[in-house]
Amino acid sequence: MYHRVVAAKVRQAFAEISKGNWEAMVTGMAPEFTYRFYGDHALSGERHTHEALRRWWERCFRLMPNTQFVVQDVLVAGWPWDTRIATAVTVDVGLVDGTRYQNVVHQMLRMRWGKMTEVRTLEDTAVLARALDRLAAAGYEEAHAAPITDEVAV
Repeated sequence: MYHRVVAAKVRQAFAEISKGNWEAMVTGMAPEFTYRFYGDHALSGERHTHEALRRWWERCFRLMPNTQFVVQDVLVAGWPWDTRIATAVTVDVGLVDGTRYQNVVHQMLRMRWGKMTEVRTLEDTAVLARALDRLAAAGYEEAHAAPITDEVAV
C-alpha cells in the first residue's frame, strides 16, 4: 500500500509541474538534498539549496513554458525511512522559438519520511542540446548560459 501511495504522489507532482506549479516540488525537498541534472548545458548541474532549485525551475519555464510531462512508469521500493523511486516520463513542449521539444526523462529519486533527499535526472542530452542550440540561435541567450548551481546565481 505504501508504494502505491508514493507512486500516486509522484504522478501528481508531475501533473502539478505540467500546470506550471513547480514550487510544490521545491518545497517537497528535504532540508538537505541533492538535485542533479546530467549533461553539459544550461539546464545541467547539481543543486543543494531550495533557492538554487527555484532559479533552475524558473529558467526551465522561461526556456520551455507550458512543458507537459506524461508519466510512463513509476517504480517504488523501500520503506518510509529509505524509499527509492525510478521514473520514466515523456516531456513535450512547444519552445519559445516555435519548434517542439520531445524527449524521455529518467529519474532516480530517494525519499526519507516523505521528503526528497536525492533526484538524479537523465534524458537524451543530445536532443536537449539541439533544442537549446535552436533557442540560442533564435536569440534566447539563456539557452547557452552556465548551469545554475548553488555557487552560480545566473
